[in-house]
Amino acid sequence: MLRFLTAGESHGKGLTAILDGMVAHLSLSLEDINSELSRRQQGYGRGGRMQIEKDTVEILSGVRQGKTLGSPIALLIPNRSTELFEQMVTIPRPGHADLAGALKFNQKDIRNVLERASARETAARVAVGAICKKFLFEFKIKITSSIVHIGGQTAEKAWKKAIDDAREAGDTLGGVFQVEITGCPPGLGSFMQWDLRLDGRLAQALMSIPAIKGVEIGLGFEQAKLPGSKVHDEIFYEKGKFSHKTNNAGGLEGGVTNGEPILLKAAMKPIATLVKPLKSIDLQSKKAGSAHVERSDVCAVEAAAVVGEAVSAFEIARALLVKFGGDSLEEVLDNFSSYQKRLSMI
Repeated sequence: MLRFLTAGESHGKGLTAILDGMVAHLSLSLEDINSELSRRQQGYGRGGRMQIEKDTVEILSGVRQGKTLGSPIALLIPNRSTELFEQMVTIPRPGHADLAGALKFNQKDIRNVLERASARETAARVAVGAICKKFLFEFKIKITSSIVHIGGQTAEKAWKKAIDDAREAGDTLGGVFQVEITGCPPGLGSFMQWDLRLDGRLAQALMSIPAIKGVEIGLGFEQAKLPGSKVHDEIFYEKGKFSHKTNNAGGLEGGVTNGEPILLKAAMKPIATLVKPLKSIDLQSKKAGSAHVERSDVCAVEAAAVVGEAVSAFEIARALLVKFGGDSLEEVLDNFSSYQKRLSMI
């Protein structure tokens, strides 16, 4: 079973991840991972930390001579910026995990919460997702993302101006991104149990990204406004296979892939750290004050889209391994090929 864990703090020594269950014999280089880490650091509206951190990964185990071994893959992304780690914080930021986390873990110093709750943790997930992307590419499954809007603006020039205006005002912006997954065969996922439904797993993966507040699949919430005749994708049989001329379902029906591209949208709220902070209460003195200001971004929707690709890649890779099994890449490819041949005979 493919699984992973991450560890590390935003300003600690670094971030680590262990990916367990990846097949043997997958070609994997540092550049396969570092190129994705670089993409995560880009995007209009990123803050000063991206000028400090130049994320590069160290592969500590699970890879030898450029090939995965089938054993757990351990990854390390060192932090350059560690100077804030010992600074105490007592005034929580509205919209962040600061207050809820401090209450949950009985913390008087919010630094003990924000360091782990920080979106910096997603660098480790992008590293894991990069390996999963490389694996999926062997099956001609590709994952891309695009921006739907930022701050309500759909054109790049307009959203860049909106970000500039927010920066000038000491404010932040959110937006919506879309992840598209092509090449998935029908049959990934299952409707047999609630936790095996692939749509549910993908939605949870996207919702787990910091600041994501909504997820849509296919036509999403618009389906609730329309009659069934305008929503459901009619089925056709052409050139020896089943197909649809529309994709309102977003490639998933009953928690299972139907062969069409998987279309996912995620809504990101504005970042919680404001240069002109909102009102808050000091945890220790209980006196009113302005929320803590941490070095942060004005907008990170483009970066979040890269994280969205990564977490989606993990879930698709996991579903593919559940369906086709195998301990080596060759074995999974053989099982996948046999399934494809069987589908062509239906």
